Amino acid sequence: MQRLKKDIKSMTLAQLKEDMEGIGEKSFRASQIYEWLHVKLARSFDEMTNISGDLKERCKERYFLTALQAIEVQESAIDGTKKFLFALEDGNMVESVWMKYKHGNSVCISSQVGCRMGCLFCASTLDGLERSLLPSEMLDQIYAITRLTGEKVSNVVVMGTGEPMDNYDNVLRFLHLLTNENGLHISQRNITVSTCGIVPKMRQLAQEKLQITLALSLHATTDEKRRKLMPIANRYGLDELIEACAYYFKETGRRITFEYSLVGGVNDTPEDAAELSKLVKSLNCHVNLIPVNPIKERDFVASTHEKALAFKNKLEKSGINVTIRREMGRDIDGACGQLRRKVIHQ
Repeated sequence: MQRLKKDIKSMTLAQLKEDMEGIGEKSFRASQIYEWLHVKLARSFDEMTNISGDLKERCKERYFLTALQAIEVQESAIDGTKKFLFALEDGNMVESVWMKYKHGNSVCISSQVGCRMGCLFCASTLDGLERSLLPSEMLDQIYAITRLTGEKVSNVVVMGTGEPMDNYDNVLRFLHLLTNENGLHISQRNITVSTCGIVPKMRQLAQEKLQITLALSLHATTDEKRRKLMPIANRYGLDELIEACAYYFKETGRRITFEYSLVGGVNDTPEDAAELSKLVKSLNCHVNLIPVNPIKERDFVASTHEKALAFKNKLEKSGINVTIRREMGRDIDGACGQLRRKVIHQ
């Protein structure tokens, strides 16, 4: 069975060297193969032109090589944002988004197939969690998009479908592979990982001393309101969350980003802005206001532009660093999980 083979794209260079030596090959073969996988972005062993035919055949027997297939691509007529729906080897699907900015190209990837966190405004969670993604399946979303667009990716956001802290070990391995100097070597400072607030994992991540940005999906300013929107709030209160954010900054020196979806009539009042200022003012942080992307299964609507501006201004007057996220891909299935769900249920 395929899964009895080793997942070569999830292996570190050290592991691959050990494996090659274990089958009687010189360790430099591992470096050649690693470069084909993570720099030249090969999708099959047959593409590896400086590897002998015999070694290619042995690799095919020993390893499986993740190569995602794009089954649907949507492109925004407004800003050129592209949304990709990829088929996984087991028949599941996962989506990723490519966004072009002045400072470089950014890819938002998924970390799970579906999600079990149950946040009310998110399409990703409506069908629950199927499974977590392997490091290779997270990497290959970036590799496939790089090949398909012909453009270099400089920023990566782990903020698509899934809760990264619910797939902690695989996400950590993915981060090390993505930033490794022998691979794409994307700067840790150009990577953002989101969480809805699994406090023990946030603290564990802080201890890794990585230079990535941690983005907390906050979306409410009181425990009562947050519990109505996000089931995880029943387990971890705002006090615990803010303490974990402060700990992350203390351990890494990286300021926290707070993601705050503005939902019309739910969490966008002047009182909410005042509460939010009070909640985060002691932290070195940035608040990212996001007009919620409506999904047909819920009756949430985005705040008006005027309300969003008033909310932002109130935070700024309190000395909070804040932006309203530029909406990308609004004319396509831009929200997390929308495209996958549409294809599954068509």
